[in-house]
Order: sequence, then C-alpha cells, then structure tokens
Amino acid sequence: MTSTTTFTIIFTIIIALVLLRAFWLRIKAASTRNDSFKQLPPKDQLSVLKECLLNNPTEKNLQNLKDFGEQFQVDFDGETYRPFMKRQLEIARQKNALAEDNELFAAEARWLDSILPLEFAEAKAALACGENATYIEKSLEGISRLYSDEAILDALEKLAPHYEKAMSLIDSYKELVDIREQSGASDEELEKLRKIRNKWDEDLLNLQQ
Repeated sequence: MTSTTTFTIIFTIIIALVLLRAFWLRIKAASTRNDSFKQLPPKDQLSVLKECLLNNPTEKNLQNLKDFGEQFQVDFDGETYRPFMKRQLEIARQKNALAEDNELFAAEARWLDSILPLEFAEAKAALACGENATYIEKSLEGISRLYSDEAILDALEKLAPHYEKAMSLIDSYKELVDIREQSGASDEELEKLRKIRNKWDEDLLNLQQ
C-alpha cells in the first residue's frame, strides 16, 4: 500500500469518527452564544470548539476558540493555526489533492491535541489529593477527546504506572493502528474499522481492570 493510500484511508476513518462523535455537540454549538452551549461545562465547551475548528477551520471558529482560551486562561497561541487555514484554501483550489488534505488534517489534529482537554487538569488535581480512582477516570475521559495516535499513546503511557489496564489499552490501540494501515478503502473495510475503533473507545472508558 502506498503512503498516499495509507494517509487517505487513515484520515477518512478519522474524519468519520470525529464527525460521529461531534454530531450532537456541534448541534449545540451552532452558536456559542446560545443557551445550550453556555450551559455546557467548560471542558465540554472546549471539546465543542476544538471539534468545530477541526471540521470547519474558519476565522469564526478560530476566534471562538481563542475567546475561550482568554476567558478560562487556557494557554495556547491561536495565531499558529492560521497557516493551516491558509493551506486549506490553497488545497481547495487544487485537483486530486486528497492526500495533501489528509496530511493537513493530521497536522491540524496534532495542533489541537496540544491544547489538552481540561479533564487532564482535573486528573492532575485528583492525583495531588491522592484520589487515584478519580485520577484514572478523568485521565481516560481526556484520552477519549484526543485525536492523534501519538497523543493517545503518550497519555496512556503516562497513565500506566497508576492503572494496570493502560498497558492492554496501548497494545490494543497499536493493533488497531496496524489493522487500519493494512486495510483497504472499501465501505466494508471502513465499516469494520469503525466498529473496531468503537469497541476500543468503549473499552477505554470501562473502568474495570
């Protein structure tokens, strides 16, 4: 399988997963000024805003994320996202640019992962108080809101000393990546991968050892 084909398959799957996971959130976030969005906890607001920007990298969505960062003192440089937006416009004018678009999507996802889900701050506070169960729970919730393989595996490795199941989650995720990279792009294979990933997500948030 060529690298271009691999990128296409991988990020077609990722895009589908992100859209499914974000569906109800994006409905609530149609306007960040509406009551439904304002009533969400800050950690859910951040997830909504990141997903909106990833799926639709517009000036408005970038500004909404920057405004959130200022309001809740989440430190990141929103201006560093602008090259992605510029590249998106350039790619849109090209023919047969799917591979480049997939690579750009991957870079955007890594940028968004640099803004850690707020669940990780909750986890850190719980660990400092000796609340190991809460630390594990919040860490897993944060991991479920990451996008890139690198960020997911890194977070699980950090969790492993405190949570035995993290090692099996790492192994099963690596298996998922291998299956993903070796699969074709047929509807049947993509559906199979979606089910495997959904099963992994369910296992991730199952706190039983």
